[in-house]
Amino acid sequence: MAEQLRKDDNVTRMNERNSINHVTASDFRMCILDTYPYRMFPKIYTLNSTISLEKSGAFNVRNFINLPLYGQGILMAFIDTGIDYQHQAFRNPDGTSRIYSIWDQTIENGPPPTGFTFGTEYSKNLLNYALKQSNPYSTVPTTDTNGHGTMLAGIAAGNPNRIEDFSGIATSSEIIVVKLKQAKRYNRRIFSVPENIECYQETDVMLGIEYVRSVAAKINKPLVICIGMGSSQGSHDGSGTLSLLVNNLSLTPRIGISVAAGNEGNNHRHYKGEVTETNIKTQFHLNISEQDSMFSLEIWQGLPFRLAVTITSPSGVKSTLVSPGLNECHEIDFNLESSTIYISNINFEEETGNQLILIRFENAKSGIWTIELVSLEKRAITFHAWLPSGNLITTGTYFFEPDPNITITSPGNAENTVTVTAYNQYNDNIVTDSSRGFTLGTSVKPDIAAPGYQLTCPTLQNSYGSATGTGAAAAHTAGIIAMIMEWATLKGNYTTITGRDIGGLLNRGASRNPNIEYPNPIWGYGKLDLYVLFRQLT
Repeated sequence: MAEQLRKDDNVTRMNERNSINHVTASDFRMCILDTYPYRMFPKIYTLNSTISLEKSGAFNVRNFINLPLYGQGILMAFIDTGIDYQHQAFRNPDGTSRIYSIWDQTIENGPPPTGFTFGTEYSKNLLNYALKQSNPYSTVPTTDTNGHGTMLAGIAAGNPNRIEDFSGIATSSEIIVVKLKQAKRYNRRIFSVPENIECYQETDVMLGIEYVRSVAAKINKPLVICIGMGSSQGSHDGSGTLSLLVNNLSLTPRIGISVAAGNEGNNHRHYKGEVTETNIKTQFHLNISEQDSMFSLEIWQGLPFRLAVTITSPSGVKSTLVSPGLNECHEIDFNLESSTIYISNINFEEETGNQLILIRFENAKSGIWTIELVSLEKRAITFHAWLPSGNLITTGTYFFEPDPNITITSPGNAENTVTVTAYNQYNDNIVTDSSRGFTLGTSVKPDIAAPGYQLTCPTLQNSYGSATGTGAAAAHTAGIIAMIMEWATLKGNYTTITGRDIGGLLNRGASRNPNIEYPNPIWGYGKLDLYVLFRQLT
């Protein structure tokens, strides 16, 4: 890894495929997209949960006499908001830590992990030393101020607590944590994200994955990665940079990945439209809340035809027609509204080969905006528009006549990962906010539905609460994957098992409603049922 991650002038090499190009802040301008392509700017990620076991068959498998599986010998990774390392859910009976190490990207006094250039790494020995002190934070100051990362790790691997009626899934696994730093100021600016919103950038997630993978290789342990965040940026076909990374990792023996599908199914943030040969132009409408003066919108469509775009403000002022180009950025001022819009109509987006119309709003006037698209070749074209995910905008900004499908967030749209949606384990209904499939490509997503409604979980300051969302469901599934990984690798039943193999097993063993056709854009292949899976295997 030390050889993999090297900083050479303005370029940091992450792995065999990806590098980071560092641009000085003085070079920034909103139309820098006329110099650097869209794919070079890290996408913005948001959390997929807000701060049950019998339903997935976990206890049945544990109690099955020949299959007492607790994730023993498995390293479970959480790349998120950090962890409350003092919480009883992550400590052994003797008080020592179950956490192998923490890489806190936000603390700069070091030392960083070997081969990395920022943040601070805290080893198990240092964590154990800190836990013996009257003030552990004086030795290991890393914290989880949000609680999302603590929740993920707890649901997947937290110690049982009878008083709180709680148990994680893989309670004997070892834990490794990456606390992500907040997205940089200029990465936010390029996609019109306000500075006060908690969000994360794609490159830091990718570096976190490289870190946990290198540690697992060093200590020779099977690895399960839980990703409880997502982004609605990109073409939604699995071709994004992070999606491709986790897709390839899922083909690596002894690595399993559980990814949240997203919580965009009920937010009115996807629009599907078309122009026809007889009506070569169409328009759709976007309501903008007064709380969302700054955000971006992406419109995607495939080859071979092209779309031009105009935008009309709430007062009726219409922009000029913006036709597709290669490296162009148009700054349009709506003086009556005191609003500025930047339009990059990218004829050939380098990562996908598709057309991307990126629209960024600055000081947007609240009200109804109209986007009109024109087919330049006068041919039929189907297009898709997506608004940002999670907390990047409020629910007051939305499309009229939205489509709840094709709302799986990245990297949940990667073909080979286990992509998890959430259902209410008390009434067997889907959690309504859960993102829906399929992908814009050919992949069936989500893969599986797991419990994700008010799951009891560890929270900050050694307390317990509940969590709802596909992030919580992905954590539950990550614990299940650790149990399968233990059975396969540590028990010697399938020593070269991959994440894609595990996904196939989960899909095959899923519980299915005879009145629903599968695979299904809401339920995937059905509800997670580990007990049925092992009955099939044994």
